[in-house]
Order: sequence, then C-alpha cells, then structure tokens
Amino acid sequence: MKYHVKDLKLSGKGKDRIEWAERSMPVLRLIKTRFQKEKPLKGIRMAACLHVTTETANLLITLKAGGADVYTCASNPLSTQDDVAAALVKVYGIPTFSIKGEDRKTYYKHLFSALDARPNITMDDGADLVSELHSSRAAQASEIIGSTEETTTGVIRLRAMEKDRVLKFPVVAVNDAKTKHLFDNRYGTGQSTMDGIVRATNFLISGAVVVVVGYGWCGRGVAMRARGLGGRVIICEIDPMKALEAVMDGYEVMPMAGAAKIGDIFVTLTGDIHVIRKEHFAKMKDGAIVANSGHFNVELDLEGLKKLSKKVHTVRDFVQQYLLRSGRKIFVLGEGRLINLAAAEGHPASVMDMSFANQALAAEYVVKNHTSLRKQVYSVPVEIDNEIARLKLKALGIGIDTLTAEQNHYLSSWDMGT
Repeated sequence: MKYHVKDLKLSGKGKDRIEWAERSMPVLRLIKTRFQKEKPLKGIRMAACLHVTTETANLLITLKAGGADVYTCASNPLSTQDDVAAALVKVYGIPTFSIKGEDRKTYYKHLFSALDARPNITMDDGADLVSELHSSRAAQASEIIGSTEETTTGVIRLRAMEKDRVLKFPVVAVNDAKTKHLFDNRYGTGQSTMDGIVRATNFLISGAVVVVVGYGWCGRGVAMRARGLGGRVIICEIDPMKALEAVMDGYEVMPMAGAAKIGDIFVTLTGDIHVIRKEHFAKMKDGAIVANSGHFNVELDLEGLKKLSKKVHTVRDFVQQYLLRSGRKIFVLGEGRLINLAAAEGHPASVMDMSFANQALAAEYVVKNHTSLRKQVYSVPVEIDNEIARLKLKALGIGIDTLTAEQNHYLSSWDMGT
C-alpha cells in the first residue's frame, strides 16, 4: 500500500483518538452499520481531500465499510493530525497522504497521489481535487461519476464553474444541507475557532475587541462564542442584509477601515481574497492578533503585511510576530490558515457527525443516481437532510411531535377557512 505519513509509530495513539471521537458520532455509526450490510459503494474508488482528523477518519472508515476503496489526502497543510494519519494506514488500511506542516510542493504531491488511484468519486473540502481534475488532470475527468463538496468556499468555486459551463461532472454541495451549515458552520466553527485562538495565544477574550469579518453562518458562530467569552464584538460585512441582521443581533457593525484601528483580535470568515489588506494592517494597534477561519489563507494579504514589516519570526507555536517599520507588532496565527485546525483539533465530533453523515449519504446518492445527474451542482436531497436530523434527535434521546390527520389536512387545503 502506498502512503506518506509522518510516523506509523503514532498509530496506537491515533486509534485511541479515533475511537474516542466515534463515541460522539451516533448518526455515522448507524450509517456504517447499514453500509456494512448493504455495501452500496462496492466497486467504487474514492479520493477524499479532507482535513485528516479523528472525525474524518470515522467517515473514511464508514465509506470503506460500504465497500469503497478509499484514498485520502489533506485539504490544508496544517490541518493533519499525524497520529490519525498513521492509524488510517496501519490500523484501518486506508492509503493516506498527509503530514502536518507539509510545504506547498508536498501538498500538491499528496493531491496527485490520491488522484493516481483513478477515483470514480471525489470528496472535497475546498474543491482542490475538482480543480486539478479540470486543469492538470483533465484527462481523468471522464472517469469521475460525481463529487461531493463540504465547504462554503468550495461550493462558491463550483457554482462559478457551473455558471461558466466548464464543470465536467455532477457535484453534491454537502455544505448546502441544513444539517451541515446550520450546525457545523455555526456551532462547530464558533467553538473551534475560539479554541484555536486561545490555545495559540493564551489571550484573555473577556474585555477584548474581537473583529469578525463576514457574518455568514461561520461568522455568526464566532461572533456568538466571542461574545459569550466576554468580548466586545464588531462585525465587518459587505452584504447589507447580513449587516442589518448583525445589528439586530446586537453587534456593532462598521467598515474594516474603522475596525482596524480598534480591534484586539481579528478573525476572517468570508471565503474571499484579501479582506484584510495592507492599508488595514497599517492602521492596527500594537499587539493586534490576526487569525483566519475561512478555508484558504488568501483572506489575509500577508505579502502586503510583509512589505510593512522589517522582521518576521515565530514567538510561540502557530504565532508569527510581524515587526513593522513603525515599531508596532502584529501577530498572525497559524500562517493565516484555518486557526481551528492549525492550533486546535477542529470541530467537535458531535457536530461533525451530521456533516459526515451527509458526506456518506451523498456519496451513496451519487452512486445510485449518477446516470441521471447532469454536470451541475446539486443540493443534498431534503429527504437525506431530514433523515439525518431525525437520527441525530433519536441519538440524543429527544422526541418531537407529529401532525394529526386534521392538522395535515388543514395545512394542505384551502377550504377550511379561519
């Protein structure tokens, strides 16, 4: 078996951590049990470009239980948990190409190693595999029956490809599922982002000015948790509707030009490029902390920051100090990459349970329906979404009401009046 991980001797620790996460993933466990019996993915080769964490490991194990030949690589150079990567190879027999801290050349080598397996289905967290299948590996695109995408950033890229009519195969936008973005993006990102910032800096959030850039579901989650820790939260937005919602939610809203002068901690969550730029860094006060929790590090104009600086060096794990020519210092966390995975462990397993249940069932959906799917981006079918919510509630021991026959009739008719 081909693989490239840091050290197979870490596999024992990785196995224990994978099993610990599995305890909090009851929905995926139920899917795995069914997959073992039915083998809906039998004969399918899958390449998964995801964050190699304990939660992801349980997804990959589920896919393998369903009959798939699974290959995986990291979707971010700093998100890999090396003990998990080792366990995937040594304990679970899943070819893994992933090392925490890998450079750009190794990162792409790992992408290509996963694609060398000649997959029929790809599973992405940021659309990197799909991008390569439309550029350097375009000849392989005809072998792909479908793909799934987990992130807001990736879905944006894929919808742009669909709009330009260049998408070569169907893709299921797992991020569109309510059981994904309403929970993973909001509660998962909110908690794990603040966890990463605190682990990296040991900074007291209470009393600090926290600038959250972007008020999508991820931004909402971070704002909520920062305020819960006692922070004074400011929102920066370009969408008037989201900005208005932030105001109604009780946050201050202002342009980045103003927020840059007063923020203690900055967190970007937009999916766009250079939302904090050179002119913003120039206005930040001494000691400002800058982090990103969007998928790619392009949200921060780090080249612009370097031009303002006379020295850059690492002062703590995952903390780089930029000494500006003015004498002020700005601290960038995790090289501008996903701080929740660079300095912490990513989302808790209980919320990833739903996201990865969507991934597993979306893969099954592609296998069953690929002959009728067009080359476009599809949302997760509502039936799958609702089933995942039902299973999650059941696992939590929570019951809900059902409509009576009279109520069903009332909601589906027009003749009963008031």
